[in-house]
Formats: sequence, C-alpha cells, structure tokens
Amino acid sequence: MMMTYTVREGRTVRHEGIPDAEVLREAAWIDLLTPTREEARAVQDALALEMPTREEMQEIESSSRLYREDDTLFLTAPFLYGVDEGEFGSTAITFVINARCLITVRYATPKAFAVFNARVLRTPALLTSPDGTMLAQFEHVVDRLADVLERVGADMDRASRSAFGNAHSQKKVKVKARDAQMKDVLIALGQVGEVTSRANETLLGLTRILTYVGAEKDFFVRKESKTTIKTLMRDVRSLVEHAAFLNNKANFLLDAVLGIINIDQNGIIKTFTVASVALMPPTLVASIYGMNFQSMPELNWSFGYPAALLVMVVSAVLPILYFKRKGWL
Repeated sequence: MMMTYTVREGRTVRHEGIPDAEVLREAAWIDLLTPTREEARAVQDALALEMPTREEMQEIESSSRLYREDDTLFLTAPFLYGVDEGEFGSTAITFVINARCLITVRYATPKAFAVFNARVLRTPALLTSPDGTMLAQFEHVVDRLADVLERVGADMDRASRSAFGNAHSQKKVKVKARDAQMKDVLIALGQVGEVTSRANETLLGLTRILTYVGAEKDFFVRKESKTTIKTLMRDVRSLVEHAAFLNNKANFLLDAVLGIINIDQNGIIKTFTVASVALMPPTLVASIYGMNFQSMPELNWSFGYPAALLVMVVSAVLPILYFKRKGWL
C-alpha cells in the first residue's frame, strides 16, 4: 500500500494508491507499506531512485543498512512492533531521504508510525522538510519505546511480587495453584526479556542512524535538526541504559524464580526419600516373616501377627524421629 503526503495551502493532503508522477515529485513524504512491484516501480521512475528490496533491508552489515548514493541517503534499522497485540517482533524499516522528500519502506506498522501518520494530517508543519519529518518520526518512536519499557518494568514488578509472595505463603497455597502462578511468572519474565532485547535493538539502530546523519557535514540536514539529533541521542542513550537495567533485573528474577522452584522440587524429593527410607525396615520385617520355611518358631506364636505389625510400625517410626532430630524434616 502506498500513501503520499503533500502540503497544499497549509493543509496535509493524503493520497492512497499509485498517483501520477507529478504528485510523487511534489510529495513531502511517501510511505510504502508492503509495496508491490508496481508501487516500487512508480516511485523509482518518478524520483529516479532505486528502492531497496526486502532482502536487502534485512542484511545486517552496516554498509548495507547505512549508505549514500549521490544526493540520497538510505537508512535502515529494526523497529519493535506488536507489543500491544502480544505478538511482538522486529521489522526492518528503510528511510530514503534527499532534498526533495522522505520515503519510508516498511512491512509492518509499529504503533509509533500509526500515531505519526494520524498526527501528520493534523499538523502539516511536520512535513516542512524531509529531515524534520524523519526526526519527528524518530521522536515518536523514542516516546513509544519509553512507554513500552515503563510497562515492561511494571509487569516485571508484578511478576516479582507474585513469585516472592507465593514463596513466603506457600503453605497456604495449593500446590497446583502455586505451580500455575510460577508458570505465569516465568512466561512474564521471558516476555520481559524478549521485549527489552528487541527494544534495545531498535534503540541501537536509531543510534547508528542518528550518528550517521549527524556526521554528514555536506548533507542537507538543517542546523535546527542538529539540535534535535543531539536531543534524540541523549534520550536514546538513557533508554538504552534503562533497557539494559531491566534486562539484568529480569535475568536476576528469572534465576531467583528458578531457585524457588528448585527448592520446592528438592522438598518433594526429600519427602519421597524419607518415605522410602522409613519403609525399608518394615519391608525387611515383612519379607522375613513372609518366607514359608517349615522351621520358623514364630509361625506357632499366638501373638506373632500383632508382634510383627508392632515391629514394623516401630521400625518405621524410629527413622522418622531420627530425621526430625537431625533437622532433615
């Protein structure tokens, strides 16, 4: 899908679909979402640009993600998307920027982009220059990532309270319910780690783009955009540090939860071990008197049966008392 944004008479005009070549040349921003061959060819013919393919956008080497051709910059970075839907991931988005317009090529819609698309219609000033439009999009991305990291931190705090609260009150909670809660905690911590890792990947991609654009001395980035770049760099740097803190905290909580689970499992195994040891003497007694030899004097005792039962009970109780005295129970 192609969306073209043009400023006319102080208003933002959006056109969906493939417009005329003249409209493409006048556009301030061309947004390509999962572009077809016809859409990509129309942009290439109208603006004399070679649009990157999806395979080229997914290459990881820096020279393939950040490069310049004549008077046009091609900037690619991974962006986090789908956090609200619970099916999050990273998608590569390419920003093609020159003195005339900004072109974005993407195959998913992060929420920051959806919000920016709606805001552009209300605020035509965001389309006054290609570099200003791109940096305004980056500001929305950074704000969105800050909200995501705040939410992730809150989710991690709830998971922490649930895990340690269950550990303190495990005698009052049924085993099945406690296991289900621990499973939910592990899933929550796993999602926290995944989201923070992908958010950090997005922030590092933004850092590379901002550094690359800021280093273009002879490029058409305006002076006021230089200040915006420095502000964005500071914000991105602080979010990178916060994401690293959340990731380390998630790893610590994950180790702690796994330790609690191991303690519970060790308690269960210890109980089975004590039960096995306590039942060994009664089993021995029962095995001895279960032998049908002819010359067994106890077989003729009138009180032999209750005596054997008493011996088995005593032989089972004595190990349990010994374990309790040692503090093993």
